[in-house]
Amino acid sequence: MTSSGIERMPDAAETSAAVLMAAGFPKMPARALMALVVSEDGWLTAAELSEILGSSAAAVSGAVRYLQTVGFVHRVSQPGSRRDRYALPDNAWYVASLRQNPVYQRLADLADSTASSLREGSAARARVKEMGAFYRFLMTRMPELLDEWEHTRLKA
Repeated sequence: MTSSGIERMPDAAETSAAVLMAAGFPKMPARALMALVVSEDGWLTAAELSEILGSSAAAVSGAVRYLQTVGFVHRVSQPGSRRDRYALPDNAWYVASLRQNPVYQRLADLADSTASSLREGSAARARVKEMGAFYRFLMTRMPELLDEWEHTRLKA
């Protein structure tokens, strides 16, 4: 048993990882994220993740690198040890990742770039411009929605 208190992923956590995958999340990062979420302390070492997920060190390394890039986890050095641990942010992981994740801005910028390469007045250009406008809409609304969620969560 790991220090996290789990030997393997609970079935419900595996199902949640599968839902994340169906929504486009890569498989190993989805499973690693759910292992962290269901761990007692909200952190695990790479060795613990490998044991829990039944996967190679290389697969875990790629998964945590991806999760760090998108802001779902951060690496914490352990004094006196060569092993780092991978932890969820102190505040709710979903709020932290959505507030800090620049994906909507990047998608809006890519839509603008794509639209400028398409023929003026074309249906394709109009669709791509609408896509960019949608992502900008999400960028402006997300902080308000997250604030509303925090208020709702604190009342519960």
